[in-house]
Amino acid sequence: MSFEAIAVAVARGVCRVTLNRPARKNAMSLVMVGELRAALEAALADEAVRVILLRGAEGNFCSGGDISDMAAARGAGAEGGDAIAEMNAKFGLLCADFAESAKPVVAVLEGAVMGGGFGLACVADVAVAHAGAKFRLSETTLGLVPAQIAPFLVARLGFSTANFLALTAAVLTGAQAHAVGLVHEVAADEAALEACVEDVLRALKKSPPGALAATKNLVRRAAWQRPETLVEEAAGIFATAARGQEGEEGMMAFLQKRAASWVDAG
Repeated sequence: MSFEAIAVAVARGVCRVTLNRPARKNAMSLVMVGELRAALEAALADEAVRVILLRGAEGNFCSGGDISDMAAARGAGAEGGDAIAEMNAKFGLLCADFAESAKPVVAVLEGAVMGGGFGLACVADVAVAHAGAKFRLSETTLGLVPAQIAPFLVARLGFSTANFLALTAAVLTGAQAHAVGLVHEVAADEAALEACVEDVLRALKKSPPGALAATKNLVRRAAWQRPETLVEEAAGIFATAARGQEGEEGMMAFLQKRAASWVDAG
C-alpha cells in the first residue's frame, strides 16, 4: 500500500506504523486518519503480524489535530450534514478501531503527545514513553473540546484525572504520565527507550494471537460489567482456549520444558 502521511513496515511479526508529517510534528490530518485506519485493517488481516507498533517520525509522536483541516471544514458544505462534525467523528472511529484491535497495539511516545495524539496513547494496549515527552490536552485553550477522546481518557485515567487534565490543559512529563497510569513504561534516554520497546515486543510475542485477542476482548468487557455477570461466559472462553490448538500447544510446551511454537526464537 502507498501512503502519504504515514509509513508502514512489517518485519518479524511487528507492523511498525509511523506518523510521518515531521514538519507539522505529525499533526493528525484527515488523510492521516484514513491511512491509519487502512493500515490497521491491513495489519489485522495479515497473519504474519503479531503486534502493531505506533510511533511518530523525528522525535514527536503527534501534536494533535491539524488545525488547517479544521479551518477548511469550518463552513464547508456537506450535503445534509456538518463537515466539522463528520471530520471529528472519523477520528473517533479511528480511536475505536485501535482500542478494539484484536492484535496488541504498542505506542512509543516521544516529544509532543497532544490532543488526538494523547487520545491514541490512551487506546494503546501498551504505552512506552521517553521521560522528556510532553503530554497535553490543549483543546480547551483553543476554544475546543476533547470530544472523541473523552471516553478513552476516562477509561484510562479515571474521571478525576481526565477531568483535571482536560480542563486545565496541564502539561505532563513522561514520568508524570507514568505516575497517573497513562503510560506503562518510561525511559530516561533514547537507548533505554529502544531497549524497553524491544522488551515489550518480545513479551507480547511470547503469547499466541488467539489468546491475546480473547484476553483483550474479555478484559475490555470486564471494565464495564459486574464480575458475576461474566462468570459463565469467562468459563466458556477459558474452556474453548484450553481445548484449542494454542492451549494444547502451550500446555504441552510447559510440560515438555520447551518454547511454544509461536515464540520468536530470534
